[in-house]
Amino acid sequence: MEKKQRSEVSSTEAVLLGALAPGVNAPTWNTLKLAFLLLGLCLTFMLSIAFTSGQSMLLVHVGFLIVIASSLFVLLNCMFLAQTGLVPVETQLQELNLAPSDKTK
Repeated sequence: MEKKQRSEVSSTEAVLLGALAPGVNAPTWNTLKLAFLLLGLCLTFMLSIAFTSGQSMLLVHVGFLIVIASSLFVLLNCMFLAQTGLVPVETQLQELNLAPSDKTK
């Protein structure tokens, strides 16, 4: 009876593989979404500080940062991910020749 042994890859290794191999794996995409969430929280905090300070130029600058961050997220989400798609980590391992070879052939 032949069993496939699935190699366990840590999320850190999966994110590094996502940076090196073509395509986007799920842990890399989750890391990017978390980074954008934290960026959104920071920009919200900066916007609240800009409102309380009362300086209009500060509001304009923070608003521009929000436009840049949201357009980057939309472009990554709609265009880049739609073109490349989510790729399993095992496929990325095989493309980089890092997959464990089966010597019982």
